[in-house]
Amino acid sequence: MSRDPDGLADLLPQWHRLRDAEEGEPLRALLAVIAEQADLVRTAIEEGYEDAFVETCGDWVLPYLGDLVGYRILPGYEQVLSDGLAGAGGGDRAASRRRLAARLAPRRDVADTVADRRRKGTSALLEELSAKVAEWPARAVEFSRLLAAAQPVRPTGTGQDAADAVRLSRGRTADLRDGSALALLGGPFETTARSADVRRAASRRRPGGRTPAGVGVFVWRLKPYSVTRGPAYCVDRARNLYTFSILGNDTPLVTRPEPEPSAAHTATVDNVPGYVGRRLLADRLADYYGPGRSLAIWRDGDGEPVPPADVVVADLSGWTYRPRRGQVAVDPVLGRIAFGARSAPRRGVWVTYHHAFSDDTGGGEYPREPAPAPGAALYRVGPGRRHERITDAYEQWRRDKAEGRAGGEAVIELTHSGAHQEQLDFDLEPGDHLRLRAAEGTRPVLRLLDWYSNRPDALNVRAAQEEHADRAGRAGRGERADRAGRGGAPRFVLDGLLVCGRGVNVTGPVGSVTVRHCTLVPGWSLEPECEPLSPDEPSLVLDRTSACVRIERSILGTIRVVGDEVGTDPLEIHITDSVLDATGPDREALSAPDCRHAHAVLHARRTTVVGEVHTHAVAVGENCVFDGRVHVARRGTGCLRFSYVPPGSRTPRRHHCQPDLVREAVREAGGTAEDEELESARVRPRFTSTRYGTPAYVQLAADCAAEIVRGAEDGSELGAFHELFQPQRQDNLRARIEEFVPAGTDAGIVHVT
Repeated sequence: MSRDPDGLADLLPQWHRLRDAEEGEPLRALLAVIAEQADLVRTAIEEGYEDAFVETCGDWVLPYLGDLVGYRILPGYEQVLSDGLAGAGGGDRAASRRRLAARLAPRRDVADTVADRRRKGTSALLEELSAKVAEWPARAVEFSRLLAAAQPVRPTGTGQDAADAVRLSRGRTADLRDGSALALLGGPFETTARSADVRRAASRRRPGGRTPAGVGVFVWRLKPYSVTRGPAYCVDRARNLYTFSILGNDTPLVTRPEPEPSAAHTATVDNVPGYVGRRLLADRLADYYGPGRSLAIWRDGDGEPVPPADVVVADLSGWTYRPRRGQVAVDPVLGRIAFGARSAPRRGVWVTYHHAFSDDTGGGEYPREPAPAPGAALYRVGPGRRHERITDAYEQWRRDKAEGRAGGEAVIELTHSGAHQEQLDFDLEPGDHLRLRAAEGTRPVLRLLDWYSNRPDALNVRAAQEEHADRAGRAGRGERADRAGRGGAPRFVLDGLLVCGRGVNVTGPVGSVTVRHCTLVPGWSLEPECEPLSPDEPSLVLDRTSACVRIERSILGTIRVVGDEVGTDPLEIHITDSVLDATGPDREALSAPDCRHAHAVLHARRTTVVGEVHTHAVAVGENCVFDGRVHVARRGTGCLRFSYVPPGSRTPRRHHCQPDLVREAVREAGGTAEDEELESARVRPRFTSTRYGTPAYVQLAADCAAEIVRGAEDGSELGAFHELFQPQRQDNLRARIEEFVPAGTDAGIVHVT
């Protein structure tokens, strides 16, 4: 594109321009074409200059610059890197390949190659490599410093030589009175001496390696996510018992990491997102408690948090501990709070804390790209705003639209991380486009309570019934999408919200429903042990609607589809980078009432499904994990590729899926049917946790089969966290560690979270 198409024409003398204007400006048009080509040449020259520097070069140049300084790309990834930089495939797949290419050749790591080689062999460099290559906070530990050493009975020599021969910090037994040291046992910050371990630190199965040549790089894969001035949950009002989590479940608190002061600094407990222990919080309460720190507690709307002098760290398991008068007991391991008699709140409790999770999924205060809404009327809801309730903003939009002050597009933005407890019913007219979203840096909560005893209290989205509904049976999916794109059918968007207590109901001829960066709590709410409160209840009900449903980077429970299978076409459900959790593999994650086939066509990409899928058709399912059986009514269309589908499923054709591949390999090797069953059981996905509310929710377990951990199309893991590219991160980090540790050193990676 030309920067200034009239730039050359403006350089002409005035009489040439006047004459050219009299003849219809043909000379100006010719010079505009020449200027465009000149701009292309100028741009190519500027890009060529920028490509000479690693900070400004294009992505495709980065591997070539790395090759000049000996930067080694992992073997086997050359083609993946080439496809990613070239944008092969187009669309979402090309974007995924580009993100993978950035993981394989991080710009910061390539830029520091020469400088890092000058620092080879230092523990601080290993920690920095983890941050640059894998984006994991790390602590490097030389196990030789933790090995117990036999003390000489009679030290040889005199003076300083004799004193150096006695190493009291490594030869003594553990001090049972040193509670702080005992609390660090087995972790990356352990200081107690141990006996030698014969396992290798670099072992990929059971890393250990507390040997004289062993070095362990302890990494934290779970990231810290903050909740700022959010409401706490009252478990028992009579005894003044609360939880940090608004869902009432136990949530272990993590540290808000502080940046390291220099590159030569070795990571401490303050620089990593580790779990906050009771002993650690009690010993260093002033470092972890207060505004701008890891946690803080406010009561009754006070401007200042509870003073540290009133806070006591306690074990609140079973709620047996009772704080004294004026005290506030905090348990960081369970995320619980108990108030004493004189400090009991009367108007509420608000908390700031940090919890751990795998990725930017399900909503939160992490940065996300808001969907553009040009020309939409904006209504902000929150303390100090014109509207304090969502319903007030919605009614104001309807009045403004009726009086001509607003159009059919509106954005209701929630500006704080508080809880909104109100009955929400949105009646949309043809052409309406309503977005209910969280403001940047907030995590609002919609608590849908029991407002009425004779009907459900879900978040209702309804579209007016019109002749569109009569034509829905005759119109194809493409025509419906075209009408929705022209603004004929209403559209609804949920963005960045946590919805608990009830689900979302969509009724009528809605054009599209988009759920992005949201959590519709599976099972509606949680018990203290993260057990679902209502495991059989759906999170999203599509009741006789023609909506095209899009779910992006979200967590939700069961989807239930109620529709006319005879007079209408199946609706489209697109799920990407999300978790569909029916709270159990034997429950229905997608179905119609009474476990019938949902009148829907499923499009799933990079999704983890916990539960059974009963649907009309599956158009595409790629890089997914289906933890429950899949039953498809129409098998002649669609495809499942690079996914896990349990045995006994009825699906369309499958390509490169598990356990089909391992069963086929057993048959080719002449194995028996029993061998096939054993291989099928081996590759079944294993998760660290399948309970929403736990930090490692649907994270693949350490003993999960390699066919699942590396079973995606590009060698990454299957499921909702595919885009983290954790196998590639680990391979790249392991290669860099082997390159920069001293010769003969046994270095390995240990996952703390």
